[in-house]
Amino acid sequence: MEPAHINDLAWVSDPQVSPDQSQVAYVVTRVDGAANRYRSRVWLIDTRGGALPRPVSAGEENDGSPRWAPDGRSLAFTSSRRKDAAGKTTSSLYLLSVDGPGEASLLCERDEAIVDPCFSPDGKWIAFASRARGDHYDSDEPDRRPPRRIDRRLYRVNGAGVIVDRPSHIHVVRSDGSAAPRDVTDGHGGGDYESPAWLPDSTGLLCGLVDPKVRAMFVSDIVRVSLDGPEPEILTDRVGTFSLPAVAADGRVAVVGSADGSLFPYNARLGLLDPVDGSVRWWSDDSRDWNQFPAPVSPVWRDDRMLGLVSDRGRERLCAVSADGQVEEIAGGDRWVTSVSSVGDTVAFVAEDPTTPGELFMRRDEVETRLTFVTDNFTSSARPVQSQRFVAMSDGNEVDAWIYLPPDFDPEQTYPMLLNIHGGPFAQYGDFFFDEAQIQARAGYVVVMSNPRGGSGRDNEWGRAIRGKNLGGPGWGSLDYHDCMAVTDAALEQFPFIDPDRLGVIGGSYGGYMTSWIVSHTDRFRAACSERGVNNLATLDLTSDIAGIDEIYWFGTHPIHDVVDLHEISPITYVEQINTPLLILHSDEDLRCPHEQADQLFYAMNDLGKEVEYYLFPGENHELSRSGSPIHRVQRAELILEFFGRHLFDAEP
Repeated sequence: MEPAHINDLAWVSDPQVSPDQSQVAYVVTRVDGAANRYRSRVWLIDTRGGALPRPVSAGEENDGSPRWAPDGRSLAFTSSRRKDAAGKTTSSLYLLSVDGPGEASLLCERDEAIVDPCFSPDGKWIAFASRARGDHYDSDEPDRRPPRRIDRRLYRVNGAGVIVDRPSHIHVVRSDGSAAPRDVTDGHGGGDYESPAWLPDSTGLLCGLVDPKVRAMFVSDIVRVSLDGPEPEILTDRVGTFSLPAVAADGRVAVVGSADGSLFPYNARLGLLDPVDGSVRWWSDDSRDWNQFPAPVSPVWRDDRMLGLVSDRGRERLCAVSADGQVEEIAGGDRWVTSVSSVGDTVAFVAEDPTTPGELFMRRDEVETRLTFVTDNFTSSARPVQSQRFVAMSDGNEVDAWIYLPPDFDPEQTYPMLLNIHGGPFAQYGDFFFDEAQIQARAGYVVVMSNPRGGSGRDNEWGRAIRGKNLGGPGWGSLDYHDCMAVTDAALEQFPFIDPDRLGVIGGSYGGYMTSWIVSHTDRFRAACSERGVNNLATLDLTSDIAGIDEIYWFGTHPIHDVVDLHEISPITYVEQINTPLLILHSDEDLRCPHEQADQLFYAMNDLGKEVEYYLFPGENHELSRSGSPIHRVQRAELILEFFGRHLFDAEP
């Protein structure tokens, strides 16, 4: 895969099985390189194999979130195809008959995105979440708007911008389009309501609530909302983390979460919520995480079991858990499941693997069938290579790792190696399609990536191994650093075709932190790229959109009171020891790791006469490498290859 192949990417998402199990609706997203944008379209496929897949939405803009009406005769979906009087794109909700050729009818449109639509069981209503704008937005001219009053830490979110005056609310609209949508959570506490799920009698729904009055960042609750009754009722205890409710036809409620919202990282569990007293009985244990990062998926009821996605040592497995805690794998192997839908004996899911972006699969009568082939054109052109799993030993611990070889690999030759480090740190690499690794391998590098301590996919002890001294751990840049070095050593030992004199290291976000940390503590790498990285933990915790997460959950220390502790584990403290040529990449609208983090490292290295290059991408946020504009994603990949080419291949710029 070359950087230009980013413009050919396509993948499937959001499968939805029809009530009679005869069809699956799903979304196909494609990169439109010429227009420098993404386009998505809703499709239908016959589960009996009697007809070819067919598109049911225009797909010229972004269509998505297909949801079946209870009678299976119509399909609701969201779209960004309309513009308001000022020419700004709006978010719309449409209803389409799947039996005839008629046009989709517009149910409602909003200035803010419509997400998570769902039909009431009686088919008369559709609920959805959408941000509700306050008085600040009465004027279309920003320079006439009054200042915002900031009264909470989490007043802005990377990719969404300022949210303090745009809380997420639950709205309902009649499915026949006879009335405007109604906000059923308006005026109730200013919190963010999300993930609506209808009660069986269609008189109300359950949803998640993140309340800004609760200081603990990971505390969230399940709320009951009535269509025509009192204000929302908080069911859970305001102490734990409860989210993504899923209501069965008989009224049972599944949730994802943890009993203690004061702990992080934590492996989320699946549990049964008592809608009367708010208690939760956990069905799964916490040996693995049931809350997929970065896109959590609601549990799905299948008879008497819950279906969920489990992070397990570099895989995302689709599993069923029963009330007695028994877990059965439904779809696994060396791949990564991203979404699931189930009706009757039909389970539809999307999965990807190292050589193939997401495709749609169906499991019925214990037989698995691949239903879509939307990535074939891309894979035939890009020719992705398969990864190979290996294990490194670090302090007696197994560290999972993967290696990608160049497509024209010759075992008699030697190759430069690029060590990739994931973000998080509570996340994992694994058996998914990773365009960055494919691009690097195609350029002639042996690509190595791993899951050091501090990441997910293992038990809670593994995830919490690098918390700070005040929380009983050694902090970042300790065991995780040892694990990264152990993986490097194991790769050199197990794969003699890697040239030990041509090693590079690259990582983003926390991976950017580790990259900066590594080159400030060893000279064994000839070149490094730190992107959207953390370089000064003391200033990050006062400037990030999630300010406080490090202070409370990772280090147990405040940057005002214990700045010395944070300086000890910040790469900027050791900048004088960096002798490795460094490429810094960052985005100017990154709120998760603001670009002041990159600025500090660049200014310090520049003042010290160190070899450093810095590129700041305009109009992009923390998600540049995953969902940034196609042009910028291509440019980013080209910059990385050009930089490492100069230092590891001695290529001309």
